[in-house]
Amino acid sequence: MRYFLCLLLPPLAVFTTGRIGAFILSIFLTLFFWIPGVIHAVLVTNDYYAAKRHRQLVRVMKRNRYY
Repeated sequence: MRYFLCLLLPPLAVFTTGRIGAFILSIFLTLFFWIPGVIHAVLVTNDYYAAKRHRQLVRVMKRNRYY
């Protein structure tokens, strides 16, 4: 769903990731040059999902620790 928002409303997609600085940059990029705004939104969204997967993996590894 966020990737779809990246194409239609890039700043909204970035805002849903919770990164305020990236949101402001996305607004400027989208207002002046729409394509860089879309690219930036896709990169921020991809980084958001990668960080989420990383946190989930660390949580599972901590839970399954056997000594």
